[in-house]
Amino acid sequence: MAELLVELFSEEIPARMQGRAAEDLKRLVAEGLKAANLTFGSAQAYATPRRLALVVDGIPAQQPDLSEEKKGPKVGAPEQAVQGFLKANGLASVDEAELRETPKGSFYFAVREVAGRPSVAVLPEVLAKAIAELPWPKSMRWADDSQRWVRPLHHIVAVFDGKALEGGFEMGEERRLSFADTTRGHRFLVPDSFAVAGFADYRDKLHKAKVILDPAERRAIIAAQCHELAGAEGVAVKEDPGLLDEVTGLVEWPQVLMGRIDQDFMHLPAEVLSTSMRSHQKYFSTETAEGALADRFLVVANMDAPAGSDRAETIVAGNERVLRARLADARFFWDQDRKQSLSARVPALEEIVFHARLGTLAEKVSRLQSLAVAISDHVPGADRDQVRSAARLAKADLITGMVGEFPELQGIMGRYYALNDGESPAVAEAIAEHYAPLGPNDACPSAPVSVCVALADKIDTLVGFWAIDEKPTGSKDPYALRRAALGVIRLIVENKLRLPLNDVFATAQAEYTGLSAADVSGDLLDFFGERLKVVLRDQGVRHDLISAVMARGGEDDLVRLLARVEALRSFLDSDDGANLLVAYRRAANIVRIEAKKDKRAYQGAVESAALAQDEEKALFSHLGDAAKGAQTAIVCEDFTGAMAAMARLRQPVDAFFDEVTVNAEETALRENRLNLLSAIGATLSEVADFSKIEG
Repeated sequence: MAELLVELFSEEIPARMQGRAAEDLKRLVAEGLKAANLTFGSAQAYATPRRLALVVDGIPAQQPDLSEEKKGPKVGAPEQAVQGFLKANGLASVDEAELRETPKGSFYFAVREVAGRPSVAVLPEVLAKAIAELPWPKSMRWADDSQRWVRPLHHIVAVFDGKALEGGFEMGEERRLSFADTTRGHRFLVPDSFAVAGFADYRDKLHKAKVILDPAERRAIIAAQCHELAGAEGVAVKEDPGLLDEVTGLVEWPQVLMGRIDQDFMHLPAEVLSTSMRSHQKYFSTETAEGALADRFLVVANMDAPAGSDRAETIVAGNERVLRARLADARFFWDQDRKQSLSARVPALEEIVFHARLGTLAEKVSRLQSLAVAISDHVPGADRDQVRSAARLAKADLITGMVGEFPELQGIMGRYYALNDGESPAVAEAIAEHYAPLGPNDACPSAPVSVCVALADKIDTLVGFWAIDEKPTGSKDPYALRRAALGVIRLIVENKLRLPLNDVFATAQAEYTGLSAADVSGDLLDFFGERLKVVLRDQGVRHDLISAVMARGGEDDLVRLLARVEALRSFLDSDDGANLLVAYRRAANIVRIEAKKDKRAYQGAVESAALAQDEEKALFSHLGDAAKGAQTAIVCEDFTGAMAAMARLRQPVDAFFDEVTVNAEETALRENRLNLLSAIGATLSEVADFSKIEG
């Protein structure tokens, strides 16, 4: 068994693509080995800014010998067919074919022993195919190359059992990258080439050449150095896992250094400072013990520059100089933007198209105001005037220079500008929070005004796109409508809002003019039901219980729906509920089988006069009592009481099945009893559709 080492060395690969590309390389090579009948023990992929590396261990020296056989014509078949089979398989006569008895008679078989090829002959083909098929989100051609790659590809290391493989990869008619055993280290620190004989040798020599191959190791080094430097200055690193991952993909030899933000810029909003450092310079922000932004930043250099050295001081000074220029621009936008109020910017929203078929942002804001005010009737503590003001100003910061420079600050800058204009804190906070929640880890607004505007913004978008039939399909959701629906669900559930969604959808749709008049409420509510299952799945709530409750129809209050689901879950967890579910299925199966056999449905009214035995009379009586009891409890939103009413059916149902023969000889009696069994499901449907419940 031997080891295969592969390295694809190129210009800098975008950080966001490295991890996926390394895994794709491992997958494609593994699939190629399997297709070539070459087993292996383990495979591990790595990535740095300039290289993808793969080590595969436990590959045999050659393929196993194979026996290939092909079935031919039957003995006694026309001579032409037999000769054609012999010729196609290189056989001189039928004597060279193997004769076998099968259940369908005697047949000729051509059997050929194929000797396995040496792995060194097979592996170049596997690697060339894998490299050619490696997918990239974006790729390019370089010079006259016909082969696309994410960045110019310079050389390929392919070492098997300590020696470079023969062959190479064709980049185009004029250029071929031959497989080799030499690579290079750090671009600036150790740029010379060196030979490698295997993975351990490769990894160790790379480290000596100032390249840390494992991204997990680089990430840990960066995190440790950040915390060490910050702690020495009495500040804390602002946690940013996404930035840490990105910076890990930008350096091969990380060195964290600390710089200082000029005091002239510390009056700017903290979000402006941190966003400018993060987006443009990839700096880590720091915070004081009180949680305020500190005047220190952390930069990760791709250089051997110990803190305090001349090189380190030069790097820090250069980054501070660049940051001053960035923050000077931000200060200019901050000063200029505050010269004009948000209210004065609203008319300019006419110039921004929200969607070609859904109008401008100004039209969206107009709809937003009406819908948010309507929603405020269902949000305790929401002030209608504040809701209207917040909705009107929610999108105005899109016109500002700061948001033009830093789009990720939309909403956040609106809050600062609203406070500067003298708007109430509730209005300013609603402007900042109306996009939230953006994801499962994002905080959900709880302030009444914020909740109203956030709901209105998302519901208006959903209704609009549903009205023009631009719904998510499969894995495609270009307008993030699934995220919007999940946001609505979280806003309602976490704030326990009694919001009638069908009415709100209708109100939102009425604000659109010139669109389809078809009501979108039903379809959109079904979409919400599917999203609700996703939200509750991690909370251990069974999706089939949600389906069972929603299948009854007419339930558009998510808080009430969840209360019903919880009551149903508790009921089914009890002995009465579990046994009643079994009895329901037994009844449903009998009715279904008999209906299929008789080619008719059994859903008619039960004739009380035709009930012959005490057990069926008792069941009929209890069904009526249970239905009335459940209806009364549901009106009072006492869903536990509704389930208790159903629980009282267990004993009469059990007695019915113990004592009553459903398929009686008398046709009328049999029909009445089948209708009675059907009535069990109809009665249970007062609380849920039991046919949707699994297991």
